[in-house]
Amino acid sequence: MKAIVIREPGGPEVLELREVADPEVHDGEVLIKIAAAGVNRADTSQRKGQYPPPPGAPVYLGLECSGVIEAVGSGVENWKVGDEVCALLTGGGYAEKVAVSAGQLLPIPKGISLQDAASLSEAACTVWSTIFMTSHLSFGESLLIHGGTSGIGTFAIQIAKYIGAKVFTTAGSDESLLECSKLGADVTINYKKEDFVARVKDETNDKGVDVILDIIGASYFQRNLDSLSLGGRLFIIGFQTGLTGQFNLGPLLVKRLTVSAAGLRSRSTENKAQIVAEVLANVWPAIEEGKVKPIIYKSLPLENAAEAHHLIEGNHLGKILLIP
Repeated sequence: MKAIVIREPGGPEVLELREVADPEVHDGEVLIKIAAAGVNRADTSQRKGQYPPPPGAPVYLGLECSGVIEAVGSGVENWKVGDEVCALLTGGGYAEKVAVSAGQLLPIPKGISLQDAASLSEAACTVWSTIFMTSHLSFGESLLIHGGTSGIGTFAIQIAKYIGAKVFTTAGSDESLLECSKLGADVTINYKKEDFVARVKDETNDKGVDVILDIIGASYFQRNLDSLSLGGRLFIIGFQTGLTGQFNLGPLLVKRLTVSAAGLRSRSTENKAQIVAEVLANVWPAIEEGKVKPIIYKSLPLENAAEAHHLIEGNHLGKILLIP
């Protein structure tokens, strides 16, 4: 098969399309002929040599895809050859085929094309496992999303509105904020023009928000604590501005705050299957009702993976897809 290979750690130009061996299908796995693969920020970190795949994972980039099942391994009961699926991957999406545990498969939601469905798995599983399964965002509460125009951000805005939360979001341009508003964000904040802590306090009568989903890391940590309400929950899924800093941890004690952080890729197969099952039960109905929609910024041929990485590292709205 053909797959994108990282020639050496570096910029987007190190991504090359090459002929490689087909994946082997083990017990409990299926082989997918890929229709499309989602591009994620984590892929750029792996390309730079900063985010190696977990032991046993495919060496190729790509954390989600959609396609058609081409082969089924021993012990797989609920899927068959010819089924159209989307999948949460540990790697291997930037290719023509990928093998994946059957517990990480989802059916294509009604009303969504096979190609567009490639944009759903990583965002849905990340958002549901963080702000819902762990931080327990509920009806009537408030959520602050940093990076509202990212694939995670656009998905989080929509599903949070679906469950009845008030949504705050930050972005770096007024044009981006307008797009967030169109998706349902109630309060939009241009972080280049105003202090999000002050705006959150103003909008909540100094109460703060209940939950924050953060991709920024160290430079926002103190301000996130200051933006949370009594009993607030901060979930960190990225460290775009670094890992370390000096902080005043007093708000953690005074406001009884909870800080959580987790990635999705390194979780066990069993844990991923649990998340996927929850997504199927709780998120897929919202998609099939048309309340949560895939936001596709651009679709490119697989051989143009370098261009896709340039795009995701710049300003964009929603997801970027690669088509084998």
